[in-house]
Amino acid sequence: MDNLLCTKKDPLNFDVKLTDFGFAVFFDPDSKMSLTLGSCIYMAPELCGRRQYDERVDVWSLGVITYIMMTGEPPFIGENENVTKKMIQTTKPAFEHQQW
Repeated sequence: MDNLLCTKKDPLNFDVKLTDFGFAVFFDPDSKMSLTLGSCIYMAPELCGRRQYDERVDVWSLGVITYIMMTGEPPFIGENENVTKKMIQTTKPAFEHQQW
């Protein structure tokens, strides 16, 4: 994964960082963001619903990446972007894919 960086602090402790330099913006941790950018399948429900958000949406994206690594498929995929966004907002993820 090109957008997943890990830094090792010691053998049992490391940081995971999500990057997407094409969409990088400065973030003030004391405020919320409303800019909606990114690949639909990685978007948190807040982004799909065009609600204000903070850095916690990155945890969702990391979860999607982990899901894909475990199953080989994204957790939500519809016939178009609007359907996918609706699924992200209304459906709970499930491990139904048995490819791996």
